[in-house]
Amino acid sequence: MESPDDLLKLDNQVCFALVTAARNVVSIYRPILEPLGLTHPQYLVMLALWERAPRSLRELADELALEPATLSPLVKRLQGQGLVAKSRSVSDERVLEIDLTDAGRGLRGRALEVPAKVMERTGMDAGQLAALRDSLGRFAGGRNTSVA
Repeated sequence: MESPDDLLKLDNQVCFALVTAARNVVSIYRPILEPLGLTHPQYLVMLALWERAPRSLRELADELALEPATLSPLVKRLQGQGLVAKSRSVSDERVLEIDLTDAGRGLRGRALEVPAKVMERTGMDAGQLAALRDSLGRFAGGRNTSVA
């Protein structure tokens, strides 16, 4: 049985394990995404848009659990790369819509290699990664439904 002092050890903290794991996951993705010209946060934006586009900046921010002010610079950089386009909604000009360009849609084909490369780099198969992802659901807001 652990003593009360053991409960305060750094290595026994869930928060420390999650922060360290998150940092390590980003470092796994970095060299995989580099040939696509994407950072990890940009990849997440593209994943959301590949699922459904166009969508408002607010919808996209909600989907990614980001503040619109945090998402805006990411979208601006993706726009600069020619992967997304921004426009005002026809029905409500206050709403900024984000859509994929032809280049952004085309990048999806190259991104199909990302999950296999993640599995290779981690030494885990799709089932193991899904189990890991699902075990984090309580901390990730329950959005876990697919691998890598």
